[in-house]
Amino acid sequence: MTIFIYIAVSLDNFIATPDGGLDWLYAIPNPEQSDYGFTDFIQRVDALVMGRKTFETVLSFDPWRYQKPVFVLSHTLAALPEKALGKAELIVGEPAEVVRILGVRGFHNLYVDGGRTIQGFLEADLIDEMIITRVPILLGGGVPLFGSLPREMKFRLVSTEQLNDTLVKSIYRRLRQ
Repeated sequence: MTIFIYIAVSLDNFIATPDGGLDWLYAIPNPEQSDYGFTDFIQRVDALVMGRKTFETVLSFDPWRYQKPVFVLSHTLAALPEKALGKAELIVGEPAEVVRILGVRGFHNLYVDGGRTIQGFLEADLIDEMIITRVPILLGGGVPLFGSLPREMKFRLVSTEQLNDTLVKSIYRRLRQ
């Protein structure tokens, strides 16, 4: 199984404001209405695994953005809201168990999203590729992309691309021994 991160971060490595806000992402001028490669990326994955807070944010978007199966990783939700029926499925477990369950179900390429969820998959050393788009803003605080790790992890830079004269998208692959 290959597990991906595709995410935008501020220059100070935050993925959201302290209250979970994402307005800063939409303040970037985008005259061509580019999705910055997201459509091409999403074609590479079979399913998405996202945390509860990210799911709650995504659920507020209209229309629903995903044509792939979405699994909401939560240890606090007993069930998904009615609005989510047919759009997502609740999954419980540690990252390695989630990967095992989804592998048995036939999924081979997972997109992991959400701050704590990404951190958990990194802690378990399950991330194979990170696609990180740096946004030229300093938030000064918020939800960090990275947390502490039990060991050093090395990645190889695959490519870097400047987007819209504003953003820098870099792709990193995990180096494994």
